[in-house]
Amino acid sequence: MTTALLGHDAFLEHETPFGHPENSQRLRAVSQALAAAEFEPLLRMEARECEDKHILLAHTRAFLDAITQASPQTGVRSLDADTHMSPGSLTAARHAVGANIQAVDEVMNGSATNAFCAVRPPGHHAEKTRPMGFCLFGNVAIGAKHALDAHGLERVAIIDFDVHHGNGTQDLVWDDERIMFASTHEMPLFPGSGARNETGAHGQIMNVPLAAGTSGPGLRAAYRDEILPAVRNFAPQFVFISAGFDGHTRDPLANLALVEDDFAWVTREICALANDCADAKLVSTLEGGYDLPALGRSVAAHVKVLMEQG
Repeated sequence: MTTALLGHDAFLEHETPFGHPENSQRLRAVSQALAAAEFEPLLRMEARECEDKHILLAHTRAFLDAITQASPQTGVRSLDADTHMSPGSLTAARHAVGANIQAVDEVMNGSATNAFCAVRPPGHHAEKTRPMGFCLFGNVAIGAKHALDAHGLERVAIIDFDVHHGNGTQDLVWDDERIMFASTHEMPLFPGSGARNETGAHGQIMNVPLAAGTSGPGLRAAYRDEILPAVRNFAPQFVFISAGFDGHTRDPLANLALVEDDFAWVTREICALANDCADAKLVSTLEGGYDLPALGRSVAAHVKVLMEQG
């Protein structure tokens, strides 16, 4: 078995204003890192575009219509101070959702043991009816709901180690007792959510805030002592990762002090959980990470661990 890598040239066509941290150079840094000889065994796949029905698993029809209508013919349109659309953004966002749908299908049909979706725009800040934080659609939450609805699973888990709280994912799964959402994130920090008392309609959400300056030992304690035991107790049949690498000590948008070895460690621990609970079924999707060299090295460390399992 193997690890699938899903990407698409459309992701490079999502343009943001000059100087914006979420830009196409991020994906070029990831692609360059994964072009090394050690990644040759990856099963490289072109992500397909999703259908409307997939977006509607998590978002309202009114929201989808509004995003579609907001797509500009030329230039860049700002949806808020952080979130922007260019003529290529809607197609990119639909391929980002499609990558998650396809990755789930490939893992469920046995073509791959696990998968990494190298996508943009990211997704974990997109709420049911509001784009925000660079995100248009809830890529990972949609993938999770697809795994449940299309493949007959009963429980899945999303683990988010991006430095920013995945308020969008939390909003999209708040009422869904089939989906556990567990997050570590710096606090206080954008978007301001993610307190410990935000536990979901069914107690299936776990937030473990980290203080600014937290380094590897603090992250590892949060997972070893809280996140991993709780997710293991939930017994998911499929595991999703919102893989944000902006907790790196070099990242310009936050203040944690993580390094590549920390991302490798947490990936290995999540994979071990997936092996025990979900027959190794796991899909990871790129979220944040804004220092280009650190992002490339961190993704390489993450994918290398996925390949060890695949």
